[in-house]
Amino acid sequence: MRKLLTSILLILALTLTFAACDPAPANDPPAANNPTTNDTPAPSNNTTNETPATPAETPVTPAETTPITGAINVISREDGSGTRGAFVELFDVRIENAEGRKVDDIRQDSDIQNSTGQVLTAVQGNKQAIGYISLGSLDNTVKALKIEGVDATPENVLNGTYSIARPFNIVTNSNSVLSEAAQDFMNFIMSDEGQAIIKAEKYISQGSTGAYTMSSASGTVKVEGSSSISPLMEKIKEAYEAINSNIKIEIQTNDSGRGVTATVEGSCDIGMVSREVRAEEVEQGLDVTAICIDGIAVIVNVDNPLSDVTKADIKEIYQDGGSITRWEEIG
Repeated sequence: MRKLLTSILLILALTLTFAACDPAPANDPPAANNPTTNDTPAPSNNTTNETPATPAETPVTPAETTPITGAINVISREDGSGTRGAFVELFDVRIENAEGRKVDDIRQDSDIQNSTGQVLTAVQGNKQAIGYISLGSLDNTVKALKIEGVDATPENVLNGTYSIARPFNIVTNSNSVLSEAAQDFMNFIMSDEGQAIIKAEKYISQGSTGAYTMSSASGTVKVEGSSSISPLMEKIKEAYEAINSNIKIEIQTNDSGRGVTATVEGSCDIGMVSREVRAEEVEQGLDVTAICIDGIAVIVNVDNPLSDVTKADIKEIYQDGGSITRWEEIG
């Protein structure tokens, strides 16, 4: 009996030992209730570190300039303008009249402007336009054409390679005595100080009379004439009145013809004439003083690709009945 009990206890002990070595499976939820944690496909193992090939670059070539075409809008100055008178003579835009004298022959359908500023504005606003102005008034709102391959610059006027130039003259009445105040102002214009202003304003000085010495004169000096000279004269006036407060300068701007007439009539002390003073005008009683030299620039719109013309081209563009009326006809 004792042996039987001992055997039963031994079997029970062995059973408990085997149960401890083989634990029950974990109480995990069913697989169907276990959602996948990442639906995104795994990246391919075929990726490399190479940069995708860049298409070959196409060489960039400058765009060809398209020549301007179409009718030319001819801009000119009014009768009596010194700039017009000089332009007509320099490009020989003239015709012989019944008396055998060469006279202005600017085309009748020109767009007439009454000042340098108006010409600049008209050309700036019209790609088809061509005009002419004082070289000293040239700015970057328009483009100056080369004439016979030569740039329109003060340096080229001075060295003689740019021949489209004229004098800026002042005239006084030789039949009457010039006032002391007017003479003092003329002395300043031709002095070192006056000519320095002329140079600073991009005009060509032909020398000076030396340092300015102020007189004891007082009063008012009336100056009248060319709209081309007037901006320069305003600069000279400003500097002069800063030195000599006893004299006031009054400037009336119109044109060279009026500058001659007003001086002869005695309604002004000094006339401004932006061209050569004609022999018949001198005979009316004028003394002439050239204060500097100025070129004439032929100008076009900044978007006009044309850069160079000949004197013959300009004559044919401007002459009444001339052979060039369209841009494609130039050259």
